Amino acid sequence: MAFIDYYKVLEIDKSATESDIKKAYRKLARKYHPDVNPNNEAAKVKFQEINEAHEVLSDTEKRKKYDQYGKDWKHADEFDKQKQQQRSSRGYSTDGFNDNDYSSFFESMFGNTGGRSYRSGSFKGQDLASDVHLKLTDILEAQKQTLSVNGKNIRLTIPAGVEDGQTIKISGVGGEGVNGGPKGDLYITFKIQNNTTFKREGSNLLKTIELDIYTAVLGGEIMVDTLSSKVKLKVVPGTQNNTKVKLKGKGLPVYKKENEFGYLVITYMIKIPTNLTDKQIELFKELANS
Repeated sequence: MAFIDYYKVLEIDKSATESDIKKAYRKLARKYHPDVNPNNEAAKVKFQEINEAHEVLSDTEKRKKYDQYGKDWKHADEFDKQKQQQRSSRGYSTDGFNDNDYSSFFESMFGNTGGRSYRSGSFKGQDLASDVHLKLTDILEAQKQTLSVNGKNIRLTIPAGVEDGQTIKISGVGGEGVNGGPKGDLYITFKIQNNTTFKREGSNLLKTIELDIYTAVLGGEIMVDTLSSKVKLKVVPGTQNNTKVKLKGKGLPVYKKENEFGYLVITYMIKIPTNLTDKQIELFKELANS
């Protein structure tokens, strides 16, 4: 996998402070965010690189490993372990491990510019991450998408009902392995934008609707919107404020459970009339005194 200079991605130098990193990330994330650049694949790729760079450089330990090992920073612990083993086998103490010893160790791990073959253990390639942005109405049915990752097109079937922030793993499509090791994995995180008037809770949808006081007291029928149609609801006489009504099967698809759907939960909010006429006020007084 090609080396990505995270400092260059964030347009900062290696002496940047935590504050510098945060400011650079916020500036670039706003500039290249998919919502600001719809249908712009180049901006999407840039946004992913910015997030990846920020994730590494904003973490003190990850940044230290990245500065030392570059694109292979995720294998730093393995490298350090083998380095310690070589120290022990050569009889070196920790303080006696000098730059020449380190250079020899690194060549034994990766070979040198003279084309020397690897002589140490193999390691899994770098894992990759990508975000897929969808609208809530997009997840009512399973759909197929093609992602361009690491120079390859990957066909992906997105199950209906996927959650916002949910991450799935696709094995073997990440970075190339080190010394014949397996390829890394691809982690895809779904970002679901709610483009409806409903609130989501898992596979259930919630909505508060106003109910006039007359219908609440006397009962009646009202029409309510669902994601796909309108339904008629019967309101029982004496309905109280914050009464909840569950509509089975009118929510979102249940993830990876075919033909199963959540509830649509309606909460009634009783609307108190205003700007009453004198006659209406008198009628309410009569009710109050009866």
